[in-house]
Amino acid sequence: MTTTKRQILVTSALPYANGAIHLGHLLEHIQTDIWVRFQRLRGHSCYHICADDAHGTPIMLKAQQLGIKPEELINQVRQEHIADFSGFRIGFDNYYSTHSEENRLYSEHIYKMLRDNGYIKTRTISQLYDPEKQMFLPDRFVKGTCPSCGSDDQYGDNCDSCGATYSPTELINPHSVVSGATPILRESEHYFFDLPAFETMLKEWIDSGSLQAGIANKLREWFEQGLQQWDISRDSPYFGFEIPDAPGKYFYVWLDAPIGYMGAFKNYCAQHDVDFDQFWKQDSTAEVYHFIGKDIIYFHGLFWPAMLDGAGYRKPTNIFAHGYVTVNGEKMSKSKGTFIQASTYLKHLDPAYLRYYYAAKLNSRIDDLDLNLEDFAQRVNADLVGKVINIASRTAGFIKKRFDGKLSQENINPQLLSVFVAAEETIAQFYETREFGKAIREIMALADKANQFIAEQAPWQLVKNDETLEQAHQVCSLAIELFRILITYLKPVLPELGEQTEQLLNSKLTWEGIHQPIFGQAINSFKPLMQRVDMDKINAMIESSKEDLAKMQQPKATGPLIDEPISETIDYDTFAKIDLRVARIIKAEHVPEARKLLKLQLDLGGETRQVFAGIKSAYSPEDLEGRLTVMVANLAPRKMRFGLSEGMIAAAGPGGDDIWLLSPDDGAKPGMRVK
Repeated sequence: MTTTKRQILVTSALPYANGAIHLGHLLEHIQTDIWVRFQRLRGHSCYHICADDAHGTPIMLKAQQLGIKPEELINQVRQEHIADFSGFRIGFDNYYSTHSEENRLYSEHIYKMLRDNGYIKTRTISQLYDPEKQMFLPDRFVKGTCPSCGSDDQYGDNCDSCGATYSPTELINPHSVVSGATPILRESEHYFFDLPAFETMLKEWIDSGSLQAGIANKLREWFEQGLQQWDISRDSPYFGFEIPDAPGKYFYVWLDAPIGYMGAFKNYCAQHDVDFDQFWKQDSTAEVYHFIGKDIIYFHGLFWPAMLDGAGYRKPTNIFAHGYVTVNGEKMSKSKGTFIQASTYLKHLDPAYLRYYYAAKLNSRIDDLDLNLEDFAQRVNADLVGKVINIASRTAGFIKKRFDGKLSQENINPQLLSVFVAAEETIAQFYETREFGKAIREIMALADKANQFIAEQAPWQLVKNDETLEQAHQVCSLAIELFRILITYLKPVLPELGEQTEQLLNSKLTWEGIHQPIFGQAINSFKPLMQRVDMDKINAMIESSKEDLAKMQQPKATGPLIDEPISETIDYDTFAKIDLRVARIIKAEHVPEARKLLKLQLDLGGETRQVFAGIKSAYSPEDLEGRLTVMVANLAPRKMRFGLSEGMIAAAGPGGDDIWLLSPDDGAKPGMRVK
C-alpha cells in the first residue's frame, strides 16, 4: 500500500481553438484522465489542468471569415470543447484558455527573464507580405509553383508532389492563400530565443533516463542536426499577446501555448487556495507531468524545458507521449466517416465503450492505436457486458429477492478472495507506468475466475432447495464482493460504472477499500449497468459522421477533375520521352530533417535508385518495404540538402492524408517498362 501522499500536477496538450474535438484528441485526454483518476483513487493530491490554445493567424482569419471577433470565436469553441470532454467524463480541475490575463502575465514575465538573462536575440529577416491584407504570411498561407519539380498549387514550405523543402521566397508565381494577391518581399526585425545556449542542459536532461526511450531518441536527432535559434515573434496583424517594449510584434503561438499550463493552473490556484509556487519553483519537490501527442515532442522536449530553465523555473518531471489514432487500420478519413467528432460519437454510443477500448490497447510506448470498430464492439461486449457486468447481473437479484437485500456474513471461499486482493499492487504498478492494457488483462483474468466460480456453484440451482439456500447466499455474496473489487480496479477507466456500483452496494469504492470486504452489508436492487454495443449504432455513427462533416464544409462543386483539371494536351512523342518502370521498394526510412519525406531504396531489376518521396503523411516505412510501385526512371537526379533523389515514384491524390501509391498487379517484375 502507498503511504506517502504525492503532490502532482498533470496537463494534457492544448486543443487548438478553431476546430471540434475528435477521437484522436480523445485518446490523449482519456489516457490522462485515467492516470489522474488512478492517482486520486490511491489518495494522492493530483491536479488535472488543460486549456484551449487560442492564438495565431488561423484563428484570426477564421474569425474574419465568420464576421466575428476572435474572442467570440474562441469562447464559443471553448464551450463546445468543455461539453465534449464532459461527455466523455474527462475530469479537468480547470479547463481554461491561453487568451487569459494569467497567461499574458506569465508569458511577459518569462520573456523578460529570458531577455534579461541574455537569451533573446534580434535580427532582420525577409518574409513574403500580402499587400492587400497588409500582413506577413506564414509558410502555409503562401502557395505557388514548386521550384524543384514545377508542380502547381504547392505550399510555401514543402512540395506535396516531389517532397522538396524550400523557403516561401523560392516559390514560382506565389500567391497569398488569404487574398489571392501576389506577395511582395519585405524585411522585418524578429525576436529569437537562443535555444543552442541550452544544449548541455538539454542533453543532460534527455540522458537522465526519466523520459520515454522514444522521446529521448527523437530529441537526440535534433542535436545531430544542430540546434537553431527559434523565432518567437510574429508581426501585426496577429491574434495573440504583444511583446513588451516591441509595438506591433506578437509572441508566436508556440511561445505562450505551453505557458498556458502555468496560466491555467494559476487561475485554479487563486480560486482554491493552492500554492502555485510549490509546483513551479526551481527546487520544487512536487511532480509535473505533460501528456502529449508524438507530433509536438519537439516543442515540449526542447523549447519548453529550455524556456523554463532560462527563466528560473523547474523543468517537467516527465513528458508522456502517445501515437496517433487510426480507424480500421487506416488514418481517420472524412470521406469514409471515420474522422469522428466527439459530439457525433456521443449521439450514438456510450462514452464508457471508448474509454475502455482505448485503455485496453494503451501502453507506455509511443505506438499508434487502431480503433478497429468490429473488435471494439466484440471486446466491449465480451469483457464488460459478458464478464464484468455478468457477475452482478447473475447474483445481485438473488440477494435482493431471497435474502432481504443483505450479503452473507460468511466468506465461502477465502482463497479466491485473496487472489483478487493480492492483484492490487500488480494492477497499481501497471496503472502507474501507463501500461493500461496490461492492467485490463489482469482485471479480465480475475473476472474469468469469478465467472468460473459462479458457473461451478450455480446459485440459480442452489436457491431451489432449502438445504443449499445458505450456500447460495454465500456464493452470491462472494460474487458481489469480487464484483466490488473488480469495479474498484476499473474505476479510473469507467468512472460512471464506478458511481453506479457505489449506489448498488451502498459503499464508496476506494483503493484502501479493496482490503475491506462488505460481507453482511445491505445492497440495493440491481439495475442494468451497461448495454451491449450494437454494430447498427456504429454504422449509424459513421453515416452521421459523414453528414456532420459535410455540413461543416462550404457547399461547392468538387471532384478530381474539378479540383485538378486535366493538363494541356501533349503529343505522343512528348509522352514517349517519359520512361516509367516497375520498381520494388527494398528499404524505406524517415528523413529526420524533412516533415513530409521518406527515403526509399528502389530495385529496378539490377539497379538500385534512391528517391525521396513526399508520402510520409500517408505511409509508414514498414508498410512500404517489399511492395511494387511505378517510378519515373529517366528524371534527372536532383540534389537535395539531405541527399540525391534519383527519380520520382507515381502516386494519386490531392496530398496530405489522401495519397495512394500506384502499384502494378501481381506478376510485374522490377525493371519492366510501363507503356
